[in-house]
Amino acid sequence: MAGKKKNPNAKYAVIGLVVALIACISTGLLGFANLLGSIGMFPLPENIQDGVNLSLQISIGLLIIGLAAYAILNPDAVRRFLTGRQARYGSNSLILTIAFVGVLIAVNYIVFQNTDLFGSPYDFTEDKSNTLAPETLQILATLDEPVLATAFFSSNSSSSSAEELLQKFKNNSEGKFNYDVVNTDLDPVLAREAGVTGEGKILLQMGETKEIASFASETELARALLRLISPGSRTVYFLQGHGEISLEGGAELAYTVVKSTLEAKNYTVNTLNLLTTREIPEDALAIIIAGPQKPVSKDEVDLLKKYVDNGGALIVLQDPNFFTEFGDASDPLANYLVGEWGISYNDDVVIDGVNTQNPFAAISSLYNPSHPITQNLTENLFVIMPQARSLSISSEKENILQTWLISTTENSWGETQLSTDGSETPQFDAESDVPGPLYLAIAAENSATSGRVVVFGNSLFAIDGNFDVYGNGNFFINSVDWAAEQEDLLNLTTRPRTERIFTPPTETWRFLLLVLVIVIVIPGMVVFFGVSAWFARRKRG
Repeated sequence: MAGKKKNPNAKYAVIGLVVALIACISTGLLGFANLLGSIGMFPLPENIQDGVNLSLQISIGLLIIGLAAYAILNPDAVRRFLTGRQARYGSNSLILTIAFVGVLIAVNYIVFQNTDLFGSPYDFTEDKSNTLAPETLQILATLDEPVLATAFFSSNSSSSSAEELLQKFKNNSEGKFNYDVVNTDLDPVLAREAGVTGEGKILLQMGETKEIASFASETELARALLRLISPGSRTVYFLQGHGEISLEGGAELAYTVVKSTLEAKNYTVNTLNLLTTREIPEDALAIIIAGPQKPVSKDEVDLLKKYVDNGGALIVLQDPNFFTEFGDASDPLANYLVGEWGISYNDDVVIDGVNTQNPFAAISSLYNPSHPITQNLTENLFVIMPQARSLSISSEKENILQTWLISTTENSWGETQLSTDGSETPQFDAESDVPGPLYLAIAAENSATSGRVVVFGNSLFAIDGNFDVYGNGNFFINSVDWAAEQEDLLNLTTRPRTERIFTPPTETWRFLLLVLVIVIVIPGMVVFFGVSAWFARRKRG
């Protein structure tokens, strides 16, 4: 229009638009990098992740500043854009996009909040992973009283999969099953009072009765529910009379925390002196021999053998002879373990070559994930055994399955010639010492008699002062559970899960090509065609 003054600053407005465009691209790339890290596809180190987050914030800030500068320097262009034909077309597209996204969000919200309406009849997964087994549904249908499940997780572990499973139990319980999640870092006292050691375990409570599921799986939860509905007597006995570790407080070495933890899990914990009673109680699910200072007699071992041959369980925690009063006396219990189970105690003291500050503290750096006792222990949850001896599987036995549970690394060894006063620093002797890795605990089961034994090369790892150290208490309680409980209470229908995991290419050039296509080529094509369409429409007027 004639007489209308031109805006002298309009020619500088394009700078703000260029800054906004560059910031937009940077924001998209950084946001995509954050997305890849959050889903675990391309995790970044913490220091780099912090830099990415800061750069993302700066990019968003520059995007806003660039658009604001363009609007301030060239308001006429912004006004034309907002009132012109492009704005009308753009507003229609924006409204349709918002409506489409809104419908998706609403549908997902309704489904998420009403999962009981979209249960097994509408489970479209290939392996029916969202449908509980018929046996589990039958157990939930027999609940007479409400059950509260409390899952214990720390801040370092995710509880999402456990919550999904617990939600399925809740949806199929007709209001009889509910759950809660407790952060053990914020409320460690509650976990201790519940008798929970470690994390990832679930406490089930019905009235005054409690049971603990060792991990979040349908089979484990169903078994715990079955025990909760039909609570049988579960009694374990600690052998006494040979200088074993006391179950009462006040002693220098005590298992009071072990006792309270077992009692919190509905165990009845008693002591047993075979030297006086000469009989093993019929209700004994397991006999525990913890840290004897003198050998168990031959007559006692005969009683224990008869008990285990009839399906009983024996848990032995025996320290190196150097730290006991065994001397050169015969050890009938060790002879029984070798002769009947093929498990032998080595006459040594484990020296941890990595732990230079305390080489006598054996660290279990290796776990055997194939056994129920250790399959749920995380790799970073060590068991530390001070003054331990090593074990060996000396021979195979008919009908007996022997499984090592925890082991040291190859940097450790079994010292066989320890100095009398223990003052000299041990040095590995290839001729006399036992090279690592060394077994620290072994479990065995007789398929013919159903008898079980768990053998440890140390008893001090579970005393009151060491029970809460790393995975010590968890490992001991798991061993008692495996030895004492009836594991064949329930035979659930198992379905193989279909794993769908994206595995990035291992070759560098393939990975870079994938990132180039996903991050640059595809988004670049969208931007290119969008800009081309905009210029074409603008050229046509």
